Amino acid sequence: MVTHSGPAHYLRSIRVDPILEPSGYPFDLPVVHSLLRAGDMPLAPGASFLVGENGSGKSTLIEAIAVAAGLNPEGGSQNYRFATRSTESVLGEHLVLRWGVTKPRNRFFLRAESFYNMATETERLGPEQIATVGGRSLHHRSHGESFVDLMRHRFLPGGLYLMDEPEAALSPRGCMTVLARISELVERGCQFLVATHSPILLALPGATIYRIDEDGSIDTVGFDEAPPVRLTREFLARPHHYLRYLLDRE
Repeated sequence: MVTHSGPAHYLRSIRVDPILEPSGYPFDLPVVHSLLRAGDMPLAPGASFLVGENGSGKSTLIEAIAVAAGLNPEGGSQNYRFATRSTESVLGEHLVLRWGVTKPRNRFFLRAESFYNMATETERLGPEQIATVGGRSLHHRSHGESFVDLMRHRFLPGGLYLMDEPEAALSPRGCMTVLARISELVERGCQFLVATHSPILLALPGATIYRIDEDGSIDTVGFDEAPPVRLTREFLARPHHYLRYLLDRE
């Protein structure tokens, strides 16, 4: 039974172990250099979002945090130990997590890229595991529906939940549903860390938005300053202006 409510702060900060001085990918990513220089990246309670351009390292960072937290790099809880193809970076082995006094009762990594593999593993684990995601195979629902149902049935109060680009499977309405579910769970003692490009998810009240810049620096920005919000808003306000530039073949 969860005895507290409101945003949780299980995971307080992360840092890359500087003693090992590793080289090559992913340690040549600017964001990893930035973390090495900073020494420590504090994480806010409740819901936090990582935003940045493709290749900025936000998904690599989320994956590394999941691995360091004892989760399967392809997704799932601590009980998932399958490997379809080992493509994860070794960053998680060199990441140090600082925990608060209270540990989460549940942990789960929802990764859009390998969700199919996780759904297959859920089936393989049998009826008891299928029951935890609503009693029906995740393969028997659409991609977006299975995301939402997983969050409804498997994401429980008192948990730490890591998500990598969940909007990949979601319609705008689906993003709104997920936003509402995250908000509900934050108020029931959960902490979320989400890599996203979705302006809708970033609108979550009270969320902290961490922007990863091209040079790898990480800073906190408001909703209006977040690149997915700003660029989407500008495009929708003047689509013809952007289309003339994007589609000009001369």
